[in-house]
Amino acid sequence: MKTLALALVLSLPVPKFAPPVQPTPTPSQQPAKHKGGKWYFAATGHAVYCYGPVMTMPQAPGVLLKVATFCRGDQIMVPLKD
Repeated sequence: MKTLALALVLSLPVPKFAPPVQPTPTPSQQPAKHKGGKWYFAATGHAVYCYGPVMTMPQAPGVLLKVATFCRGDQIMVPLKD
């Protein structure tokens, strides 16, 4: 009788507990992902996020212009405020 009861208990399926579901953060809750760029202050007074290096470009004779390269918004070069 004991073996029959033991066999019946062992033949029952074992419940498997699922891990608790983690709520996925909404896009407004996720931190902004940057791709290795840096924020700069443009000559227009706006902040720009650029991925490339800062370069010094010659303008008129004796005048140099500091620019950030490869910025967001499909801008290749943005003049910077010194």
